[in-house]
Amino acid sequence: MRYWLVMPAAGSGSRFGEATPKQYAPLAGRTVIEWALAPFLEDPCCRGIVVALAASDLWWPAVAARLSAPAGAAPRTAARPALSTAAGGAQRSLSVRGALAALQDQARDDDWVLVHDAARPCLRASDLERLLTRLAADALGGLLATPAPDTLKRALDTSAADAPAVAQTVERSGLYRALTPQMFRYRRLCAALDAAHAARRFPTDEAQALEWLGERPQLVAGEADNLKVTTAADLVLAEAVLRARHSPLTAQDRVMRIGSGLDVHAFGPGDFIMLAGVRIAHSRGVVAHSDGDVVLHALCDALLGAAGLGDIGQHFPDSDPQWRGADSRRFVSQVVALLRERGLAVANADLTVVAQSPRISPHREAMRSNIAELLGIDANRVNIKATTTEGLGFLGRTEGVAAQAIVLLAEG
Repeated sequence: MRYWLVMPAAGSGSRFGEATPKQYAPLAGRTVIEWALAPFLEDPCCRGIVVALAASDLWWPAVAARLSAPAGAAPRTAARPALSTAAGGAQRSLSVRGALAALQDQARDDDWVLVHDAARPCLRASDLERLLTRLAADALGGLLATPAPDTLKRALDTSAADAPAVAQTVERSGLYRALTPQMFRYRRLCAALDAAHAARRFPTDEAQALEWLGERPQLVAGEADNLKVTTAADLVLAEAVLRARHSPLTAQDRVMRIGSGLDVHAFGPGDFIMLAGVRIAHSRGVVAHSDGDVVLHALCDALLGAAGLGDIGQHFPDSDPQWRGADSRRFVSQVVALLRERGLAVANADLTVVAQSPRISPHREAMRSNIAELLGIDANRVNIKATTTEGLGFLGRTEGVAAQAIVLLAEG
């Protein structure tokens, strides 16, 4: 599934109390907006990104320059999603609509559009994947949200900012905090915002615009640490969250984890097979629920095993129709995101393809390059081998193909 990202970033952040808008405040070695964009810039499912900016914005050019050539970044074999800008408005919804207008010659009516706050720097990759997965087949869309955890009070006099009196306690059952990203079909979101603006109404989030048309967006569970930077105190909390996720361990604390994986698929009707994301012409296809890529399936099992996270069948069950025909590279990307959240990095991967045919040597470097990119490591840390069973067993009888993977993970 592919999507477009829209990011409203034209606000001045008056409650932040600083001369620099909050989205450009420094945070753990980057700016807030750079952290907010990071999960999407790294997601191969993102087609393109439009950031809506104020006309007086002086800070974006420096951010854009850093994003186009990140310091110390390894060369990428696949391009990042295109990053462009649009004119923002005085209200959030006007900024979103301006960014959507910039996509009118690219996005189809039923394309997915995600809207994410420029001041939400702590989005987890697993939350993004959950949103995409849960709403993939939905006609409308929805948003990340988390149940309200505290007792809620309604103020009697909202003008008494320092110490208003309590009017009543609000029942919190069924109440949620709306987060971002929010995810809707392109044309329906455009129509909802147009209807609101025509009535001189300015929704505080995209879901509200759809609600005003009688729609019922879905709530998808998100993590509470996907916080929005509104005040300087929020910036301190965001830094604590990010540093806890990304701080390296000392050499003494580093722990190495080994995992192994094995996958087998029988040959069936078809004229190609997928191996490590490479389409290889063959006299047979494979029988599989997804694309049947045994190399990437074995790799996922090895990664999950090393991390103590179960196996591929638990995360991507073949009983789930959303994975029918799925590109197995998506499985690896999601598993790698889970590892990163736990402070685990891939040190190296060694993979063996077991089959009488096809020959692997013509495709070895492309397979190696694909795996290296998916794991975020240099290709010299990935090894691909191939062997036969000398005509023995079901593999020797050319009834199928198998792959084994061994990986080493490092904490920190």
